[in-house]
Amino acid sequence: MTEQYVGAVERALIILDAFGDKDADLSLKDLSERTGFYKSTILRLAGTLESRGYLVLSGRGRYRLGPALWRLGSAYRRSFRMDDVIRQHLEQLAAQSGETASFYVPEGQNRLCLFRVNSSRSLRHHLEEGALLPCDRGAAGHVIRAWGHGIDDRALAVHDAGFAQSEGERDPDISALAVPVLDRDSLLIGALALSGPLSRFDSEKRNAALGLLHQHAAQCATDLGH
Repeated sequence: MTEQYVGAVERALIILDAFGDKDADLSLKDLSERTGFYKSTILRLAGTLESRGYLVLSGRGRYRLGPALWRLGSAYRRSFRMDDVIRQHLEQLAAQSGETASFYVPEGQNRLCLFRVNSSRSLRHHLEEGALLPCDRGAAGHVIRAWGHGIDDRALAVHDAGFAQSEGERDPDISALAVPVLDRDSLLIGALALSGPLSRFDSEKRNAALGLLHQHAAQCATDLGH
């Protein structure tokens, strides 16, 4: 009975994981194709998720994520006790650099965009807070791997350099620069990053912004009590 219960929970979570950053809602067919589950299975599990506020069924028969997930996400962010400290540094970085500033934390084998302040420019790198991204691409991902469990040449080189940069790795039009925010024991708290259009945030601009990022990363650690 326990195994069946755990299996049901796993299937319910797989349904929630089927929603991507750009999915406002999904049809029953979409969910079936993405999860590999029978529609009858999805209907049964979705009914429970809907009753608990994790899914909402629209009048068009399409599912979207429910308010319970927002509540849990807000509680998750508050658990870090970082909001006030990190966000003010991101706002300053975005204003000083003209590019989008982000703060990522490790989340399993991935990285989670915990806080973000988008550039005020019309052409910018836009991403929502809460986005889950891989660590094998993008400057912030390389930083998290370098101060995590990465032992390949790229991770070791990033660790030695103290920063990472990327050009078109996750998005062909975007470049990024990231540095670690470390506690007093040199353990990773998160990755502080700047990203923008490759046509504007080129190697020269990234080199100019590197000192700024290191300065804010050190101050973040101090302000967080590390």
